[in-house]
Amino acid sequence: MKNHDFHKKLLSLVLPIAFQQFMLSLVGASDAIMLGMISQEALSAVSLAGQMMFVFNLFLTAFAMGTSMLAAQYWGKGDSESVAKILAFVLRTSLAVSLIFCFGTLLFPRQVMRFFTSEQSLIDGGITYLQVSAVSYLMCGISQIYLCIMKNTGHAAKSTLISSTAVVLNLGLNAILVFGLYGAPAMGIAGAALATVIARGIEMVWAVLDSRKPGRIRWNMHYFIRPDKVLLRTYWKYSLPILGNQLAWGCGFTMYSVVMGHMGSDAVAANSIANIVKNLMVCFCIGIGNGGSILVGHELGAGRLKQAREAGRNLCRLAVISGIITGLLLLAVSPLILRFAALSSQAEEYLKWMFIVCSYYLVGKSINTTTIGGIFSAGGDTRFGLICDTVTLWCVTVPLGFIAAFILKWPVLAVYFVLNLDEIVKLPVVYKHYKKYSWVKNLTQKDESQKKDSSKPIVCSKNAAIS
Repeated sequence: MKNHDFHKKLLSLVLPIAFQQFMLSLVGASDAIMLGMISQEALSAVSLAGQMMFVFNLFLTAFAMGTSMLAAQYWGKGDSESVAKILAFVLRTSLAVSLIFCFGTLLFPRQVMRFFTSEQSLIDGGITYLQVSAVSYLMCGISQIYLCIMKNTGHAAKSTLISSTAVVLNLGLNAILVFGLYGAPAMGIAGAALATVIARGIEMVWAVLDSRKPGRIRWNMHYFIRPDKVLLRTYWKYSLPILGNQLAWGCGFTMYSVVMGHMGSDAVAANSIANIVKNLMVCFCIGIGNGGSILVGHELGAGRLKQAREAGRNLCRLAVISGIITGLLLLAVSPLILRFAALSSQAEEYLKWMFIVCSYYLVGKSINTTTIGGIFSAGGDTRFGLICDTVTLWCVTVPLGFIAAFILKWPVLAVYFVLNLDEIVKLPVVYKHYKKYSWVKNLTQKDESQKKDSSKPIVCSKNAAIS
């Protein structure tokens, strides 16, 4: 594939995905801005409560990455039936996890909030948010799998349209329900949660209805109840390491919020704004990773291994460039953000220096997202990410963060610096692993050989669906 054609195809995937990611991050930003206008405590409470959605999204991301890995290759091969089978059993798994989070936040919100903070005002506000937004986990668990399938089957623009429309609706409802505009009651924190529920519900209904159109991948009851044994085995073989990787990284990242949550409300508020801005800035980098994964997966599934390798090389170059640009952009806009952030003087001082730390973090994040989450996973090379993130977070940054905060009693900014070293620490190892090219694999060829060698039916019973 020529560089011109590669960049054209990549941009057609990256731009919709990046825009979709940006719009999703914008919801968190709007919550912070609007609730910050009410009080710093409201902002901090919802930020901590939102960590549950963050953990939930770790599962969804793992399911989506596993789905994308196989769906992209089978779609590149022209096997739409296998993609339909993948949709069915991933949707079943996603629903099961969604129900756990739904009932967990609905029934045990106080226990959840006590894990993140000991300040009663933050606990009370967080409880309200968790209970009202509980049902949104179920809706999100359904819609995100459908949207993932759309991205991998040539409908990335439609996926972006659905997701972005839901986000715009969420933003509008936030303003109406938080502040009580147009005759609506001023609900504050509860209003922000209710806006999320309504928007997620519309997103879910739209995604499901769109899947019924001609040429789309449809949900099939038979595949839902009786999954393809070979595909299921392959999916979990490569997805379980991804899930482990997501949980290792995400739970480690959540520990960062736990550390900051016990360092005072000013630290929590500043960290909340910093995380929101980081999430907005990293959207294009995530788009390169996700779009690159689809593009590389299509090449691998079609058996064009040389082209897939060249695509990976181009993606790495773009990841470095985009990381540097986003880091510099953050530094450029930080004075504007500080001017409008409704924070105490101490929290504002924290935030000013946190932005400097975030600028170098974004460079590492861009490279690692593209390689580990994009290039490596496209070829089923998923174990490396699990090992890399587990060692980096749980053997280095999390222990050092706890020691710095609670034993050495370092200042807030020194602790924050330590907690943001993870993406930089793993760069040399990631580069070395990339050069091994163990990710250059056609997974569909292996599955086909398994099917031919097996004398047993490829359909398994419901009880043996997931092993």
